[in-house]
Amino acid sequence: MKLNKILLTASILFGGLTASAQEEVTEYVFKPYWFGQAQFGAQETLGEGPFDILVGPNAQLAAGYQFSPVFGLRLSVNSWRSRATSKIALQNENQTITNRYKWHWTYVAPSVDAMFSLTNLLGGYNPNRLVDVNIFAGIGANIAWKNNEANQINDSFRDNFPKYENVQGDKPDYSKYNMLGNIWDGTKTRLTGRFGFDVNFNVTDRLQLGLEANANFLNDNYNSKKAGNADWYFNTLVGVKYAFGPRYETRTRVIEEVPCEPQIIEKIVEKIVEVPAPVVEQTVFRRDVFFTINKAVISSSEMTKVTAIADYLNEHPKAHVTITGYADKGTGSKALNLRLAAKRAEIVAQTLRTKYGIPASRMTVKSMGEEMDQPYPDPVQNRVAICIAE
Repeated sequence: MKLNKILLTASILFGGLTASAQEEVTEYVFKPYWFGQAQFGAQETLGEGPFDILVGPNAQLAAGYQFSPVFGLRLSVNSWRSRATSKIALQNENQTITNRYKWHWTYVAPSVDAMFSLTNLLGGYNPNRLVDVNIFAGIGANIAWKNNEANQINDSFRDNFPKYENVQGDKPDYSKYNMLGNIWDGTKTRLTGRFGFDVNFNVTDRLQLGLEANANFLNDNYNSKKAGNADWYFNTLVGVKYAFGPRYETRTRVIEEVPCEPQIIEKIVEKIVEVPAPVVEQTVFRRDVFFTINKAVISSSEMTKVTAIADYLNEHPKAHVTITGYADKGTGSKALNLRLAAKRAEIVAQTLRTKYGIPASRMTVKSMGEEMDQPYPDPVQNRVAICIAE
């Protein structure tokens, strides 16, 4: 068969066709704000005695400033009553007398606390969450007074001690006798350290209901007894927290998909005589499946792309698809973004397997690397799983 001179030029162009569908995404942008707290609860002072003797009322007022989604500072003033008890055995004329003594005193304790939001640190910023969990640590002062009951107990031992002999047989100098060991009077100021956590429930954009637990420690003479270690008291409080100003603002972004849509263009300069033109087969197919912030769920509009990938793989039995997940590194922590990127790639692969019957052997599932590469200049578009079949 005689063939004329033939020049065949085939080129495959991979370019973006503007998507007809658009998606609006609402983002929450944190705004620094002042806040106030009012709380009421109970205090348990550490000591050798049952819970009901050592528990007392407690209250706390605080004001602070939230600098970022994770970090804030507050000035808290905790106050009311601390309690102590002691069970003392004495011997008189060969008879042992055992009594339990208890006393209380008043205090006020201002403290500066550094607060860290575990919820926003681990899960990314979202003001619409129902629960926000914080940890905090601080330093301050404990100003205590009205220790009259402890002094009366100690004075009664001193005045009557010549009638008694300690069970251990000690005979101290009665004029200087201090049964409790660290008795104090007047007003005393001591350095205090504290740490704890709180759990806040969002009621409105500005109002939260919360539960707080904190532990406080100071020097050994706080409870008038000598123990050779720090004295502690623990507070459990419930109350309200109010933001004096908006905590965030909303921004709406329109995501316009720009997928890589392969086009095949053939240009035949001369016809082949009695020989059909060779078919140039499409070798690369790409779809970008976009997700909303902090999500790994395929929306109905994006599901059409997954369907297109499945159709392409069914039409090309030898094709293999690589699915790579990404996350916007400007939102959330690095660890969270790595997990989120992997989930986005896996949900696309899972949908191809379970809904469309594509074998796992025809898929490679990856996520962004340690450096968090970003395929798009727009951060919103980096919440994506890029699927390339070839």
